[in-house]
Amino acid sequence: MNNGYDPSVSIRGDGDPLVLVPGINGSGALFYRQVPLLERSYRVATYSLRDDAEEIDILANDLARVVEGTASANRPAVIVGESFGGAVALTFALKYPERVSALVILNSFSHFKSQLRLNLALAGLAAVPWNVIPMLRRATAWRLHSRHTDQVDIDQFFRLTADATRQGYMNRLKLLRRYDVRHRLHELMMPALFLAAEQDHLVPAMAEAEYMSSRVPASALQILRGHGHICLIAPDLDLASIIGAWNASRMTKTEGEAKV
Repeated sequence: MNNGYDPSVSIRGDGDPLVLVPGINGSGALFYRQVPLLERSYRVATYSLRDDAEEIDILANDLARVVEGTASANRPAVIVGESFGGAVALTFALKYPERVSALVILNSFSHFKSQLRLNLALAGLAAVPWNVIPMLRRATAWRLHSRHTDQVDIDQFFRLTADATRQGYMNRLKLLRRYDVRHRLHELMMPALFLAAEQDHLVPAMAEAEYMSSRVPASALQILRGHGHICLIAPDLDLASIIGAWNASRMTKTEGEAKV
C-alpha cells in the first residue's frame, strides 16, 4: 500500500537500466553529479524514499516498482545503493534476485553493529529543535564529505537536503535496529561491487566492504582513496567509469576462464 507515497522517479538516458538508491536523507537529487555521467551508457532512474516505512521490506518493494518502471519487459537492472540505500539494495537483491543484473554497494553495511550509536542518534534527533539540525550538520561537514569536495557542492548538498524531515531520518534509523543480512550474503549470486571510502568517519566502510565481499561469491572490492562518506558529489569521483572498469575486468576474466 502506497499511503500517498510519491517516489518522484526521474529517468534519464538510454541503455541498460540502472537505479540509484539514496542514503539516509532519502533524496535521489543528491546523485546530480553522477547521473549525467551514467546516462551516457545507462537508462538511469533516481527516486526518493518514503518517510514512513514500517519495515525495510517496504522500501525494497518500492524499489521493485521503480525497477519495473525503468526496465522494460522485466529486464534486470543494475542496482546502486549508497549508505542506507545500500541496506535497501541488499534487501531488494535478496528478495528479488531475478530483477538484479549487478549490485553496486557504496559505504554501506550488512548490519549496523553499534546499536548505541543508533540510539544516541535517535535521542539527539528527538531532542534537538529541527531548525538547529542544519547548523549542526554544517559544523560537522568536514567529517562527512571528501576533503577536496568544493564548497559549492557542499552548499548544494545542504540545499538539496533542506526538505528532509525529522520523521524520515528517525524512521530510517529505527529500521536499522532490525536490519541484518549477514547470514544471507552467500545467497547473492549476481555480480557485486563493494565500494568503500578510505576516510569514511560515519561508518567503518572499508571493514564492512571487506566483510561483505568475502561472503558474496561473485564480488569485488574497491577502496576510494581520499574520499569521505558523502563522496558522490566530489568532483573527481566518476561512478560510471568505476562501474565500466569493473565490467571490463569481469569480461576479461570470463574470457580468460573460457580459454582455459
